[in-house]
Amino acid sequence: MDTPLSTIAVVGLGTMGAGIAEVLARAGREVVGIDISEAAALRAVTALEAATERSVARERITEEERRDILARFRTFSDLQAAADADLVIEVVPESYEAKQQVLRALDGIVRPEAIIATGTNALSVTRLAADSAHPERVLGLHFFNPAPAMKLVEVVSSVLTAPQAVAAVTELAQALGKEPVAVGDRPGFVADGLLFGYLNQAAAMYESKYASREDIDAAMRLGCGLPMGPLALLDLIGVDTARTVLEAMYAESQDRLHAPAPLLKQLSEAGLTGRKAGRGFYTYEAPGSATVVPDALTPKEEALGGAATREVRSVGVAGSGTMASGIAEVFAKAGYDVVIAARSQEKADTAKARIAKSLARSVDKGRLTAEARDETLARISPAGSLDAFAEVDLALEAVAEDLEIKRQLFATLDKVCKPGAILATTTSSLPVVACARATSRPQDVIGMHFFNPAPAMKLVEIVRTVLTADDVHATVREVTARIRKHPVDCGDRAGFIVNALLFPYLNNAIKMVQDHYASLDDIDAAMKLGGGYPMGPFELLDVVGLDVSLAIEQVLHREFREPGLAPAPLLEHLVAAGCLGRKTGRGFREYARR
Repeated sequence: MDTPLSTIAVVGLGTMGAGIAEVLARAGREVVGIDISEAAALRAVTALEAATERSVARERITEEERRDILARFRTFSDLQAAADADLVIEVVPESYEAKQQVLRALDGIVRPEAIIATGTNALSVTRLAADSAHPERVLGLHFFNPAPAMKLVEVVSSVLTAPQAVAAVTELAQALGKEPVAVGDRPGFVADGLLFGYLNQAAAMYESKYASREDIDAAMRLGCGLPMGPLALLDLIGVDTARTVLEAMYAESQDRLHAPAPLLKQLSEAGLTGRKAGRGFYTYEAPGSATVVPDALTPKEEALGGAATREVRSVGVAGSGTMASGIAEVFAKAGYDVVIAARSQEKADTAKARIAKSLARSVDKGRLTAEARDETLARISPAGSLDAFAEVDLALEAVAEDLEIKRQLFATLDKVCKPGAILATTTSSLPVVACARATSRPQDVIGMHFFNPAPAMKLVEIVRTVLTADDVHATVREVTARIRKHPVDCGDRAGFIVNALLFPYLNNAIKMVQDHYASLDDIDAAMKLGGGYPMGPFELLDVVGLDVSLAIEQVLHREFREPGLAPAPLLEHLVAAGCLGRKTGRGFREYARR
């Protein structure tokens, strides 16, 4: 099997097949494109002509190189054309029947030393290989859409695959300028295995009417730095495709978090499969269009504004940590008078000094004038006691994530703040209503969950309880917009939007490592390259803190009673051993102590 894989057949010339053919032809391989549909073959050739023409126009390749690339791609309608191929990649529709038919036929056509790769993203490679006369030469080669742009390739081996076949295909992926990650055979592999569980939970969250589709998508884009929100991504992938992948994952894992949300079935069966149909979670200008158009569910501008609001001129921030000083900085920059109160005057002065340092950095980077910095600092008054909140219009706490501490603090705010002042908590995982019940004015209490670092992160989750007054909610939405943040509405339940979708995904990544299914590095690479995540799950866990992550996962598990949300034992072991991530120098990885 020691072959340079110079002639490669691609069976199935849909979007993915055509994309793979383009990658191979550009990398100097002879490409045999095979599709029973002449129209599909023609579309693939036309796509390659258009893509290479753009490359010439951008001066990335010469006209002569373009001619060579086009000459290397030939199309046929008969599988016999694969007879001389060193490698055959099948990318026919996701069904065992269709794929097995192709693999069986190839057994009688290709040379004994040729490698056969399936491009499946949801089916069992082992089951497909077992049906072949030579299972040792069958493996999975999962490219991501669009194949020319996406760097990730998952190389999937079954227990039957010959190591030489894996090595040859891995070398090929590297020669194509891709980043291959080695994974075992289970539905969804790494990237889709983690991604589709998250997408499914987002669909279920929307189906339960917990938050609007726009707010769920904005929360994950702005709170996690993702290129797309989960519901928009489901529309792009295809609701029917997502349902197929989830069915395969659930059949294997029996984890209820993988059981497709009923809404996915309803949309699929109604033909509302996303962008390709012109309608899915959102409505599009036309089938195949990426342009979202308003529909009956689009929020009306006047529905958001128009409600009575309270006047907010001054803000009190309780706490002296990074989050408290970050929030104080945000409000002061937006022109509010801010009192920052800590347990002692010294701690409050330290918090103000931290803000001064942050503003000085903004001046150095040219984002702020020295005059604006001085004006912002002048608006901040440090205080050693909450009594300084007597006249504030909005009091916001950012103290330890401990319900007893927060309840005591709200009882104090209830005594010191004037009637009509809004009392807000920045909790990320505790019940807001428990803070509200510690006061005699639960109607004035609301959650405002900022993200770290508060000056940079655009998202604020606004959490109203069943007791929160309408004018308090309307005021806080208005104030959030005024401090140039994006408000999303959610109800008072564990994790709100971001943490409820983010932490089960992180927990699943830990389970993959715990089960020796893939390495930390491969999982991190898969999610950055295949999912567009700014950080891999293990990089993120080490930054957030393993103890913080465990606490949030425990809260989610207690609230939703879902067995699949139980924290991974590996996470519990690391926390028990004091490996908490970057802050202790060791978490999933080791860090140089500063």
